[in-house]
Amino acid sequence: MGRMQNILGLCFLILFLAGCQGTPHLVKRSQMLMGTVVFVTAVGADERIAQRAVKAGLDEIRRLEELLSTWISSSELSQVNAAAGRESIQVSQETFEVLTQSLEVAKLTQGGFNIALGPAVNAWNVSGEGQVPRQEDLEALRPQIELSNLQLDEITRSVWLRRPGMSIDVGGIGKGYAADLAAKVMRTTGATAGVVALSGDIKTFGRMPDTQRFVFGIQHPRKEQGEVLGRIELEDEAVSTAGDYQRYFIKDGVRFHHILDPKTLHPARGCQSVTVIAKDGVMADGLDTGIFVMGPDKGMALIESLPDVEGVIVDQEGTVFVSSGLKGRLSLGP
Repeated sequence: MGRMQNILGLCFLILFLAGCQGTPHLVKRSQMLMGTVVFVTAVGADERIAQRAVKAGLDEIRRLEELLSTWISSSELSQVNAAAGRESIQVSQETFEVLTQSLEVAKLTQGGFNIALGPAVNAWNVSGEGQVPRQEDLEALRPQIELSNLQLDEITRSVWLRRPGMSIDVGGIGKGYAADLAAKVMRTTGATAGVVALSGDIKTFGRMPDTQRFVFGIQHPRKEQGEVLGRIELEDEAVSTAGDYQRYFIKDGVRFHHILDPKTLHPARGCQSVTVIAKDGVMADGLDTGIFVMGPDKGMALIESLPDVEGVIVDQEGTVFVSSGLKGRLSLGP
């Protein structure tokens, strides 16, 4: 059995838009981009500005999708993957930047975040029928998932995958990056506040017209879609959640989800969900996955050590851990 739940952003938008009914210059649109439904909301001095900001945000996400999507054969990442083991590929500033940040998050999370895990993820086929691969087959993939075989050249702005069969996928960080850039162009276009939500990766800027902060609902990892674990206030921040309830299959009573531990090449077992709040979407997006792999103890220690980063971790038993900086901002319960 497989299941995909793109509900994190929906929980947020329901709360946010419910507080904005009747606002004269608020415009919201949704569109299918980057493999998910994207919701963009803008507040402007007049409706024309808000409309223009929403369009600019969606256009920016579409532009980045054409660079970063591995489902588009002409994208820069697809070209990099096709050239694995043969040659380096020169890429745009945006692609190079998201790859650089991916390596930085990998280092912060002690290898828990790894954009080269694609071959192992494919072996599990979690998004399809789901299968438990043989351990020897997984071990044979290790040279292809080693991040040290991803080489970035700042001078030529080129990317080289040193091993044949390697492939990189920024799905675990690219949506947060896209949300950041979309919010930036929306603000430049004239929006005074807004929300960019790509599934569970959300970036906010400004405040609602009544000067209130945005309110975001965190999906409960073991309850039905739309039932929240708690609510949090956001202002000029991003939030992202990784959970074992998003893509998984069950075999012999065991849940096998899509977040693999690069050390074992099996689903990470320490957490049910990890929510990260940060100034930038790219950081929140990458950290939630890496911290999920690290587990609740090491993960919360990392959160507490990073400036402008907060988090909520639900461990495998359902115990909720909240970082110290969220006191007064997070209300647990439905």
